[in-house]
Amino acid sequence: MRARILLVSLLMAAVLALRADTKPFAPPPAAHAKTYPAHESHDDEKVSVAIDPFDMPDKAKIFRINYQERGFLPIRLIISNDSDDYLMLTDLKIEYITVKRDRIEPATTDDIYRRVVRLKRNPSSPRVPMPIPLPRDRSPVTKDAREAVDELDQAQFVPNPVDPHSMRTGFLFFDITGLDTPEAGAHLYLTGFKMGKKELFYFDIPLEKYLSYQPGK
Repeated sequence: MRARILLVSLLMAAVLALRADTKPFAPPPAAHAKTYPAHESHDDEKVSVAIDPFDMPDKAKIFRINYQERGFLPIRLIISNDSDDYLMLTDLKIEYITVKRDRIEPATTDDIYRRVVRLKRNPSSPRVPMPIPLPRDRSPVTKDAREAVDELDQAQFVPNPVDPHSMRTGFLFFDITGLDTPEAGAHLYLTGFKMGKKELFYFDIPLEKYLSYQPGK
């Protein structure tokens, strides 16, 4: 019994050590979707959706990891539900459609994790498991990798229901590797919103609304 208690204590200490030198992810507060340049509102359905790319250094500094350096474009998704009903996102599908009509789905945590880790190993070697194993001698897991998983766990958009007269927000990460101008001419296409059993009309938001926005004009 004492050995078991000691093992649990050691495991808890290891987990705390992993997080001791990291700060909680703290993005700027989100506003109503209608206040963002790149948004679309369905007034009859009382739902608005906005996208806010974090593509500039001053915005991207909220992240500990430089995702663009690793080929990912972070986009904040803001969904405002002004109706009296719950907005269901269980069947939500999101696609980033480039000017050349390529369709890119949001990257998974595993996709981003593998890109951040940059392990030097043979392609045939076993995949690094999720969640990240506790550190041990010769562990290939880097500090960047641990920070990335911790941050992604807090930052990524979670498709939980949106309460009446409230909003839900979070970040999507799109793999833009090989795209010279990924935002020009692109748009975000969202389907699968449901109010009860009724499916809402799709949302199609051009990124040009964000790129061409000039405050004060």
